[in-house]
Amino acid sequence: MLLILAFVLLIFVPSPWNVISFAVLLVAAGGEVAFWRRKVKDRKIEAGSETLIGALAKVVSPCRPEGEVSVEGALWRARCDQGADRDQTVKVVSRDGLLLVVEPEGSRP
Repeated sequence: MLLILAFVLLIFVPSPWNVISFAVLLVAAGGEVAFWRRKVKDRKIEAGSETLIGALAKVVSPCRPEGEVSVEGALWRARCDQGADRDQTVKVVSRDGLLLVVEPEGSRP
């Protein structure tokens, strides 16, 4: 964003202030890039089915023991050892490959 502003000021501000403002904003843009690089470089990527553990899901087809659930708008194959009926809310407790292991909500202490 600062880089775009630097180019706009270079075009529309009278000389010599256009070059001065361009140089200042160019340095500020470099500082912004350095700041964000430091902030996010050690952050681990969270993606895939492991991010769903702890999420609530709605049973789409009965899980006795295997069926399908809808989690955050996506359909997943699921296993519920205690059994769960259609439209029941369940909680994702773990995964086995791409199969989610779920329990009826409130069944764990």
